[in-house]
Amino acid sequence: MNIDTLWANVQPYLVDFGFRLIAVVIIYMAGKIGLGIIDKVLKKVFSHSKVEPTIVKFLQNMIHVAVNVFVFLAIMGKLGIETTSLVAILGAATLAVGFALQGSLANFSSGVLIMLFRPFKVGDFVEVGGKIGLVHTIGILACELTTPDNRKIIMPNGKIMGDTIMNFTAEDTRRIDLVVGVSYGADLKKTRAVILEELQKNKLVLTEPEPTVAVTELGESSVDFFVRPWVNTADYWTVRSEVLEAVKLRLDAEGIEIPFPQRDIHMRGTQSPEK
Repeated sequence: MNIDTLWANVQPYLVDFGFRLIAVVIIYMAGKIGLGIIDKVLKKVFSHSKVEPTIVKFLQNMIHVAVNVFVFLAIMGKLGIETTSLVAILGAATLAVGFALQGSLANFSSGVLIMLFRPFKVGDFVEVGGKIGLVHTIGILACELTTPDNRKIIMPNGKIMGDTIMNFTAEDTRRIDLVVGVSYGADLKKTRAVILEELQKNKLVLTEPEPTVAVTELGESSVDFFVRPWVNTADYWTVRSEVLEAVKLRLDAEGIEIPFPQRDIHMRGTQSPEK
């Protein structure tokens, strides 16, 4: 076989390979350019939104994976490699991994919901899953709380979304609920006026909504008043402590008794021990 004959036989394959190679380059460049456009669009869409950056980053990563897989399969097809079996293998592998990681996937999906619906944010004081603490981090699989005594709690997102979430700092203002009991012999109108006076003296107590002081219950040993001032959320614990102390001192100064539970014990049929 001479060179001309060999070239005549090889030329069609080289031409075909050349066209396939050009197609591969075009597919690769199209995928790369497409991902660049998608990233710019996502950045523009979410730049002024309240969506967590973690969600945006995750969405970008998922799109990158999907596009890269599509480009890879397209390139394999252009090179003449059978992709049907490859797709089947990838699908089976994905299913197997999904079953193996179903707990993690549940936490992941819950993490996405937390970041989308934002029941709380970093810095909020919450109660969730029977635990109370300050939200330190919000992750895609778990959230981290710091308790008032500085312990760290790492809670899976699935448990968080499957339970009731109480956010103490979601609103700008909060109401303090206190109960103050006085003796049955106390002047109730005077007591109410004295407590209101102490609330009005505290500069951190809001005037709107107005604080409420009213009889709530006739107890076994006391007449109970509920005391409900409104405060800025950041001042809650400070005002609560100040109001309790101020009311106690003022009631003592006014001679208004704060009773405590008492029990009278009557002993029957007892005899003095013999000496």
